[in-house]
Amino acid sequence: MGAGGLGSPAALYLAAAGVGTLGLVDSDAVELSNLQRQILHGTAAVGVSKLDSASARIKDLNPHVQVETFPTRLASHNALEILRGFDVILDGSDNFPTRYLVNDGCVLLGKPNVYGAVFRFEGQASVFDAARGPCYRCLYPDPPPPGMVPSCAEGGVLGVVPGIVGTLQALEALKLVLGVGESLVGRLVLVDGLRVRFRELTLRKDPACPVCGDHPTVRELIDYEAFCGLSGAQEDSAVEITPEELARRLAAGEKLRLVDVREPFELEICRLDGAVHIPLRDLPARMQELDRRSEIVTVCHHGRRSLQAREILRGAGFSQVRSLKGGVDAWAVEVEPEMGRY
Repeated sequence: MGAGGLGSPAALYLAAAGVGTLGLVDSDAVELSNLQRQILHGTAAVGVSKLDSASARIKDLNPHVQVETFPTRLASHNALEILRGFDVILDGSDNFPTRYLVNDGCVLLGKPNVYGAVFRFEGQASVFDAARGPCYRCLYPDPPPPGMVPSCAEGGVLGVVPGIVGTLQALEALKLVLGVGESLVGRLVLVDGLRVRFRELTLRKDPACPVCGDHPTVRELIDYEAFCGLSGAQEDSAVEITPEELARRLAAGEKLRLVDVREPFELEICRLDGAVHIPLRDLPARMQELDRRSEIVTVCHHGRRSLQAREILRGAGFSQVRSLKGGVDAWAVEVEPEMGRY
């Protein structure tokens, strides 16, 4: 996934090792600013499709490798079709919606996901394989608030750091293909480039994980832009309702069913009057408590879990479901300043 900073060294070493078929997914063109880290490409390729540039370089390195290119943006409608044809998925994406999408697709298809991420002078790598250990959601159940984590272009990255992490990803992919060594399943390697220090964290499967846990609730790919709270999805009035609109409609006496999907301890800090409490993990088993004819508004802290709750209810046939945009935190800021915040 991606022919950029992580995908470049990974693709080169996989091709050099003689991987039979190498798939590349990327919809971007090469830019001059890419070249300090995206070593698949050169100055002559600026303005050229990254897939065309990458294919030419890989063929020059090893003409026996079959390269399959997908000049598209990975999305919920095409991910399963693309991923299904490969044995190992290597995620070199640089954004959270794609990382969650790749993870969920790999879990649903039973594919190992060789994960890598970088920022400035640091990186991390792991292998997520739900059949043998945790998945990406076990490590990061919720994405960070939009805008909190800048991209490589915004925050910068020392070019050699994705080289190190991408090479680790290639190593893990080759070990999986060859069936040798001890993989990074259940382990997260942290790379500190400034001090040249590697640390390892043990990861455990989360029994409550909505994708790979004991009682999974995500059984198909969802809207990952909305799940990560990105503005384009938030502005869709069919998906979310603003605190201002909700307050106005409640004041007018409209019958809206508020469903708070947070954990019990969160309700002790603040809550919306009249909301029924159904923790997200319990929602699939307690949907019968809700009237399918009602207009439902799902509520959480910042609006991410409530978007997931909306997807669950919509998938179960509830037709009138919206998520509170920004969650109770936005409600406290915009509507009820005296409400407790956390």
